[in-house]
Amino acid sequence: MSLSNTTPSNRYLPVMLLLFVGSGCAALIYEIVWFQILQLVIGASAVSLAVLLGTFMGGMFAGSLLLTRFVSPAQHPLRVYAKLELIVGICGALLIVLMPLVGRIYTAMDGGGPASIVLRALASAILLLPPTVLMGATLPAISRYVQATPSGIAWLGFFYGGNIFGAVIGCLLAGFYLLRVFDFTTASLVAVALNVIVAGASFVLSQRAPYTASDSGKGESAVTGEASSPRWQPHAIYIAIALSGLTALGAEVVWTRLLSLLFGATTYAFSIILAVFLIGLGIGSAIGSNLARNTANARATLGWVQLLLAFTTAYGAWMTAQQIPWWPVNPALAPSAWFNFQIDLARAVFAMLPGAVLWGASFPLAVAAVSGRGNEVHADTGAIVGRVYAANTLGAIGGSLLAGLVFVPLIGTHGAERVLIIASAASGAIVLLPMLRSRPSSIGLCTLLFAGALWAAVSVRPVPAALVAWGRMISWFGEPHALYVGEGLNSSIAVTEEANGWRNFHVSGKVEASTEPQDMRLQRLLGHLTALMDEKGPKSALVVGFGAGVTAGAISIHPTLERMVICELEPLIPKVVSTYFSEANYDVAANPKVQIVYDDARHYMLTTRGKFDVITSDPIHPWVKGAATLYTREYFEHVKERLNPGGVVTQWVPLYETTEDVVRSEIATFLEVFPNGTIWRNDARNGGYDVVLVGRLEETPIDVDAWQAKIDSPEYEAVKASLADVGYATILDVLKTYSGRGKDLGPWVAGAEINTDKNLRLQYLAAFGFNNNLGTQIRDSMLRYRTFPEDLFTGQESSLDPLRTAMMAGPAVP
Repeated sequence: MSLSNTTPSNRYLPVMLLLFVGSGCAALIYEIVWFQILQLVIGASAVSLAVLLGTFMGGMFAGSLLLTRFVSPAQHPLRVYAKLELIVGICGALLIVLMPLVGRIYTAMDGGGPASIVLRALASAILLLPPTVLMGATLPAISRYVQATPSGIAWLGFFYGGNIFGAVIGCLLAGFYLLRVFDFTTASLVAVALNVIVAGASFVLSQRAPYTASDSGKGESAVTGEASSPRWQPHAIYIAIALSGLTALGAEVVWTRLLSLLFGATTYAFSIILAVFLIGLGIGSAIGSNLARNTANARATLGWVQLLLAFTTAYGAWMTAQQIPWWPVNPALAPSAWFNFQIDLARAVFAMLPGAVLWGASFPLAVAAVSGRGNEVHADTGAIVGRVYAANTLGAIGGSLLAGLVFVPLIGTHGAERVLIIASAASGAIVLLPMLRSRPSSIGLCTLLFAGALWAAVSVRPVPAALVAWGRMISWFGEPHALYVGEGLNSSIAVTEEANGWRNFHVSGKVEASTEPQDMRLQRLLGHLTALMDEKGPKSALVVGFGAGVTAGAISIHPTLERMVICELEPLIPKVVSTYFSEANYDVAANPKVQIVYDDARHYMLTTRGKFDVITSDPIHPWVKGAATLYTREYFEHVKERLNPGGVVTQWVPLYETTEDVVRSEIATFLEVFPNGTIWRNDARNGGYDVVLVGRLEETPIDVDAWQAKIDSPEYEAVKASLADVGYATILDVLKTYSGRGKDLGPWVAGAEINTDKNLRLQYLAAFGFNNNLGTQIRDSMLRYRTFPEDLFTGQESSLDPLRTAMMAGPAVP
């Protein structure tokens, strides 16, 4: 005899729906916070993100299956749900303390190599599996309160949709407020409080809501239709909903990658994209719940929805790559970033919403289709929901991993979308084809739609070179002369050439390096200044970020250098891009002294046991999501620990695509670790462009004459020529770029936000000003505090006088 609940009072179901909204909100806050914290430890590479996502969703998968196997249906569902939410909250509170502790143990054990991936998975599993297993169990737990009847299935769909709606709130709350204004601890405690509130409300509700475990043959009749055949088995439904999860998460990965090119890859852009996708799922779940209640054949409806997904996926591919990028949008015209957020929201809705709605409708329809079997109405409703949810989650894990790690790197975003279109059509076929035997009149329509899906897949076009190259500026620049376009494991990249022969290297919609005069001057300055600051000449060097290889190439020609490690996240950059800049970078990628490590720079810095004479860092702009981890106080402390005695560290800081508050934050954070650090500027057309920060373990004076004698020596002939090639004919030209130091800039950086691992404040601050062009204003504001440092420069007066005159003349400062 099976056990199930008697028909509950419907008046409690809306309250239960609100509980699920709170639960979903807490879950998304946790996901965002936990992922950002763990990326600080195991890195932000595609492999590390795959490990995190696989562990998180794997826990949800396990929880959805295990609940009904280990918890008796005789227990009141609301009490079980209350316990789950309370324990999730306890886990959330404990992880505030445990994550840093496990992180320290991990970094002490990780020595690189294949074992590193195993350690990353182990660290993620230890921290994430306990709470995510419990999260995955919540929907099956509360589902036991509802019978597998048409109205009951509809309510299960509403619970699922309510959970998604709460996730939307959590996504926006964390992304736009909690982490922007507070820190990870505060955001986590908000989620913990939500869990406790939901648990308490659920426990109180369980005292009033009736629940009796008994035979359940009474009540409403089960969903009718072909699924009521006793010979029918739900295996096809599980396969179809798994494929639905695969195509949903696969498409989200692809569309996020394409839309982030267009919006600018800020943390806010990712929050908007995720929120729109979740909104679509929530709307679709509500629609699917109503369909499940009223349709005579939920299985057939599910099949048609899956087939239609092939066309909405093709539509999304067309919009993200061929239509929306060419909207005449100029983000620099907006008086506030909030206006651009609205435009980004509208563009994401146009591209993603149709498909997301259909994916959201699939879950309640699948539950209804499985519940429709003649004998399933007497079964444990929680087990039905758990199996469907598990199949959908398992497919989602596969879709996210395959799309990000396999399809995009091997066949590009357009190839990945073609696979997803075909998979959606296959999902529909799995459900519909067995039914067509009894409905021959529908064969023609199905054949036409399947053929249309194949045509739609073939019609998907590659991502335009202009989108990869110019991103949000695509409507300004139009189609470039592209020498190379590639979609790698971690980034989309391009190499373009202008009419005058200048070459640009683009990463994810923005120029990261070029052979334009101002960029060549900066890249050579960053490399040569780093090496010259080491009085004896560096024997070992670490370069963070390959770029076009010009900075690394500049260091590589210094005669004392014996070993250089270049840390780069995207393998395509050294392997392919470097060949287009081989003349400018001295073919550094092929230099036998050079070792290229493909890893997240922060992760490498945490786990390497090596030390270096000089370390230089030319990271991506701080407004790019994840880049702020290379500008934190803790990161600079790790860098300091990796320096040999007398070591030097340099850091690039842009003055364009930013605001003064952002630059003050970057410099103030650097000066917290290197209080006597110095700043050296690189102007473009007499305007502010970017600066180089220099930190030294030993603050010895700079001997101007000794520097000049060094580059005049025969062994430094290549160095001298390299400097002269970009306008630094003498050491005077290099040293006159001095723009200040820590002891002088104290008043300017006073009150600046310090970027730390606990808040990553910089990425939220920078993303509000990345459409600005305030370089000259920021430079002039900083130069007001510059004086000639008599204790920093030494040498003959015949050398110091011209330097003093040239330095203090500088650009005119009002």
